[in-house]
Amino acid sequence: MSLKSLFSATAAVALFAMSSQASADNLDKLSKFQTTGVTEHTVVEQGGANAEAINKTLAKIKLPAGFKIGLYAVVPDARHIAVGPQGVVTFVSTKKTKVWSVTDRNKDRVADEVKDFAPSISFTIPNGVCFSKDGFLYIAEQNRVLVFPAAEFFYESPDVAAFNVLKQGDLIPKAVESYNHTARVCRIGPDKKLYVTLGQPFNVAPEDKTDLYKKHGIGGIIRVNTDGTGREVYTYGVRNSVGMDFNPANGELWFTDNQVDGMGDDIPPGELNRQTEAGQNFGHPWYGGGTVRTNEYKDATPPEGIIHPAVEMAAHAADLGMMFYSGKSFPAEYKGGIFSAQHGSWNRTEPVGARVMFTSVNEDGSVGETKPFAEGWIDENGEYLGRPVDVAQLRDGSLLVTDDLVGAVYRIWYEK
Repeated sequence: MSLKSLFSATAAVALFAMSSQASADNLDKLSKFQTTGVTEHTVVEQGGANAEAINKTLAKIKLPAGFKIGLYAVVPDARHIAVGPQGVVTFVSTKKTKVWSVTDRNKDRVADEVKDFAPSISFTIPNGVCFSKDGFLYIAEQNRVLVFPAAEFFYESPDVAAFNVLKQGDLIPKAVESYNHTARVCRIGPDKKLYVTLGQPFNVAPEDKTDLYKKHGIGGIIRVNTDGTGREVYTYGVRNSVGMDFNPANGELWFTDNQVDGMGDDIPPGELNRQTEAGQNFGHPWYGGGTVRTNEYKDATPPEGIIHPAVEMAAHAADLGMMFYSGKSFPAEYKGGIFSAQHGSWNRTEPVGARVMFTSVNEDGSVGETKPFAEGWIDENGEYLGRPVDVAQLRDGSLLVTDDLVGAVYRIWYEK
């Protein structure tokens, strides 16, 4: 390495260290209600040629009779959604370094303003965003969880009240940090505890990691008190879940799971899972998806009591965000059912997914029919025109859908 290259590399490392320290110092200041000196937001332009192009694509989307879809907001890298319980602002995550606040000030059901949230904090894969009913916003990152009390009312300022729930390095052991399968999602359960998904980083988790992963809940779902205490593993045997919600009818946890690659175009199936009690095991790495055994563990005896999916989804469709619908503006058949987003396959010979699915749920908690609800983001040439990530419900009962390929949030509503 030349002296010049060595100097440049050293300078880059020093700059990163300074940036990380500044972010830590800023979080410390925010937790003490002190100013950080950051005064500006990054604001995303709405409208214009980009919005026109997006709406042109949306004109091709197929929906059931009576439903309409339109552009709600231009949001770069839009991933998961947390709708403020007061209906003031919606927060949209990314897999990069930003969380966006999205505001519809005049209530015309189209966002007027999109700007970054808490810009003095350096986020690392802040994919998981969720609200408590009393207005606390939680953000689950690659290896940290933060909480922002009254985020709907602090968000206008670059400085916001912010605190650690699980500080940097406490969500998973630092030694097993990975760039793969680290998009967390979170939810507050009916027990008022915080639930966080922890995807394991491999295609199939190796045997020598089994005990470590089981101990920390990697390849599962953990829950903690909202102050970060009382950590326990709630769910085992999950490859990489990036979507969960609680059934409001009975409090059961449901979650999607992305299954093993490299086994063929049509196996194994994706999963929509139903958990009825703490500690249940959903089969990974012994099963690749559904009842399909992995090649790596085909001769190994699975643990007793494996829970197979409530719904087997299309193989490699990449089922991500999901939610139970509780609104009043959609027809009655949708009440209490599950909307879920399929991101779309990345290695299937013929692409599949890139759509929003609907699964009806019966009064006893069992599932009814699963069918496409919004589709058309894969054109006749097999090209992706969008990749849905998450779904969420606005207070008026309409549905928001994020798309991280296009960088947008869509709104779906029903007209009688």
